[in-house]
Amino acid sequence: MTIEPAAIRRHRVVIIGSGFGGLSAAKALKKADVEVTLIAKTTHHLFQPLLYQVATGVLSEGEIAPATRIILEKTKNCKVLLGNVTNIDLKNKTVTSHLVDWDTVTPFDSLIVAAGASSSYFGRDEFARFAPGMKTIDDALELRGRILGAFEAAEVTTDLEERARRMTFVVVGAGPTGVEVAGQIAEIADRTLKNTFRNIDSRDCRVILLDAANAVLPPMGENLGLKAQRRLQNMGVEIQLGAMVTNVDYNGIEIKDMKTGETRRIPCAVKVWSAGVSASPLGKMLADQSDGTVIDRAGRVVVEPDLSIKGYPYVFVVGDMMNVPNVPGMAQGAIQGAKYAAKRITASLDGKDDPTNRKPFKYWDKGSMATVSRFSAVCSVPLPGGRKLEFGGFIAWLAWLGLHLFYLVMPTKSFVQATTTTMSWFITFIGSGRGQLAITERFVYGRLAMEQLASVEKAPELPMASGQIQNANGAPANKPDPVS
Repeated sequence: MTIEPAAIRRHRVVIIGSGFGGLSAAKALKKADVEVTLIAKTTHHLFQPLLYQVATGVLSEGEIAPATRIILEKTKNCKVLLGNVTNIDLKNKTVTSHLVDWDTVTPFDSLIVAAGASSSYFGRDEFARFAPGMKTIDDALELRGRILGAFEAAEVTTDLEERARRMTFVVVGAGPTGVEVAGQIAEIADRTLKNTFRNIDSRDCRVILLDAANAVLPPMGENLGLKAQRRLQNMGVEIQLGAMVTNVDYNGIEIKDMKTGETRRIPCAVKVWSAGVSASPLGKMLADQSDGTVIDRAGRVVVEPDLSIKGYPYVFVVGDMMNVPNVPGMAQGAIQGAKYAAKRITASLDGKDDPTNRKPFKYWDKGSMATVSRFSAVCSVPLPGGRKLEFGGFIAWLAWLGLHLFYLVMPTKSFVQATTTTMSWFITFIGSGRGQLAITERFVYGRLAMEQLASVEKAPELPMASGQIQNANGAPANKPDPVS
């Protein structure tokens, strides 16, 4: 009698997140003898650095968010699972995800957690109702609705004080995202919407960029920060530094001067929050199960030199969730960390990985850049010996354009996407038009409606059906306010 040998189970790798880290890990394991399950709460891979261009009508959401399944179509050993991860059990090596009414438990042998981060309001989460962040497609579309809706409301109102409030835009946080958003709002007002209204002049709007720090683009150094600041000021953007936000409400924002301690108020309709990030709560879940692993104030996991957590050599944390000295929370850190983790897993399959003697993860700093406006950007490139090549203006803008186009198209390698993106940029930067200026009430109300629905477990009459969705000021939304 012949006994058939039992099938040998392949090594199971679970990846959480479809951002730069998760996608890079899945692709790096494409030829490995493993079964990969990528769990993500969205169906797309988001190119987050260009979210502000969706918010300001330059690009469509589809151009920066290709479908994850399409990207991984040829990665045959990878399965994509849609769902929100609700539990990670390190002892039993399982990940539980939730979608609609179903909980799915996925076992793993190796785990790569790349769940990213969300906007941080530094303990004042109520600010989010009036000042959306810039982390998701929904955030970008909501902001587009708020920006364009503010001009529409200003055109209609006859109250001069209210008109001024509607035409005041405040961006909180002078990092790359804040600089880019402020610059684009100023350009919309100065170029795209010029002469399109009859009761207002869009160029009369106020765009204010404020930060509690004393510099613009602090991570990029004083030289480039001043270049960016001067360019924004030449565009009419007001820069207010050393100004800490103390309150945000429907009608405006309150700030405290860090030097004098005085508090003042800025009446404004549109508030944009780009002041900080908070890592996924999955980081705390991991730390609680790992003796000796801690998280920092932003919720990032203080990982071991090999990006693993204490006691679990094949549980890796990468991207915005990891705290590694001198590794910024940018795409390159996530990509390099994911590839490093994938190599450790692949080496273990052949018995060539010794967790106790691993070479630590080493980050290759390829530089940083931020666009300020049309034809203007700042760029920092590290040189041997610890020096840096810093430059700004048109050349930096061309470098920014080329690099972002490369990383935008790289996941799909789509000629069509490259063409449409280049055309959208050409129309915007060479001319004055923007191809994505459509807005709907859902852009603005969608987030608030979903939050309200989520707070009601069982209701015979849904708030949307009864017309009781509230504006951000607490009033019923029977008369929609485009910038509530």
